[in-house]
Amino acid sequence: MLIEYIGHSTFVIDTQDKKIIIDPFILGNPWTETTLEDYSEITHIFITHGHADHLGDGVELAKGTGALVYCNHEIAAYLKDQGVDNIHGMHIGGRHGWVKMTPALHGSGIETPQGMLYGGLAGGFLLDIEGKRIYHSGDTGLSQEMKLLEGLVDLAMIPVGGNYTMDIEDAKIALDFIQPGAFIPMHYKTFPVIDVEPENLIVEGIQGIYLRPGEKLQW
Repeated sequence: MLIEYIGHSTFVIDTQDKKIIIDPFILGNPWTETTLEDYSEITHIFITHGHADHLGDGVELAKGTGALVYCNHEIAAYLKDQGVDNIHGMHIGGRHGWVKMTPALHGSGIETPQGMLYGGLAGGFLLDIEGKRIYHSGDTGLSQEMKLLEGLVDLAMIPVGGNYTMDIEDAKIALDFIQPGAFIPMHYKTFPVIDVEPENLIVEGIQGIYLRPGEKLQW
């Protein structure tokens, strides 16, 4: 599979039969100059929570591509109200085939012109793809529940920026809990308050993969 880091918490994963985007923050994302037309072949969209830098362009992308959207039940209801038809709502601990939703310690409010809507619980996803298990934690603080993932993850995508999520020191503990084969830091430098160097996340015995926005990894 080919994994591309778009920037912030947005990843595209290309497989033999799927083209996946996680947290589709494209327009307004300072890390990318791509447009929604560049993602016309997306088949699956994953939304970890309702904040604008994660829900992002999910509505427009889902309408334009017909991709199946995975998200929590409350965001699914919101997307339906916005005219999105192809949605699979689920919740923390739920599994649907190759997808499992995991806990995250974070908010999920959806900002609208009418005010903040309840966006359910923030989460992450475990994806079983081509014999590998990928964990995208979503925005989260450090939690003891991560220990339950120990030995189950090949590649972990975890935030490091602090303030809104784990910082680098907490991310080290998270990785010690999870013991993945490798990790990719995310959610850093997009805003001044999360201006950290991802290369400072080093955990002995776990491979660090430090993708810069726009870089790709053959995994």
